Formats: sequence, structure tokens, C-alpha cells
Amino acid sequence: MKTNKNLKKQNYILLLVVLIIPVVALWMGGDSEFGGADTMAADAIDNAKEAYTPWFESVWAPPGGETESLLFALQAAIGTGVLAYFIGYIRGKKVASDAK
Repeated sequence: MKTNKNLKKQNYILLLVVLIIPVVALWMGGDSEFGGADTMAADAIDNAKEAYTPWFESVWAPPGGETESLLFALQAAIGTGVLAYFIGYIRGKKVASDAK
């Protein structure tokens, strides 16, 4: 069993590693421009426009990139909440059945 002193030392080392990784990544620099998979798909579609026919038109186009980011973050938050709820529900059922 580790002592309290060893755990503190281990935590400080882990914290140092967690802080060093992004600093090194930023220091290395390089081309940090990445448009994402959506941009890459749009570029591929633009390059093959002759053979591409859209299936449907958008019903509503967000007014800007910030709105798209907000909707994406909202979708991720709702999905995380639903997943966490069911994990907690299953865990709670298990704990309740173990208490009996």
C-alpha cells in the first residue's frame, strides 16, 4: 500500500505531465489549421460537383459558425446527460440490489 507521501509525489508528477503536454504541443507549432471532417467533405464534394446531386435542400441554415458550434455543443451535452442518467440508473439499481 502506498503511503500518503508517495501519493502526493505521484499526483505532482502527473500534474506536471498534464501541464507539459499542451505546452510542448504549442511550442512545436507547425500548421495548426484544421478545418475538420465537415470541411474536408465539402471540399471533396466541390471537387466532384459534376457527379454530385444533393438529395435535399436544408430547411434552415444557421446564421453563423457560432450558432453551429452552440447547436453541436448542445447536442453533445444532451447526449452526455442521457448516457450519464442511464449509467447512474443502472449503477443505482445494482447498489440497491446489493444492499438487500
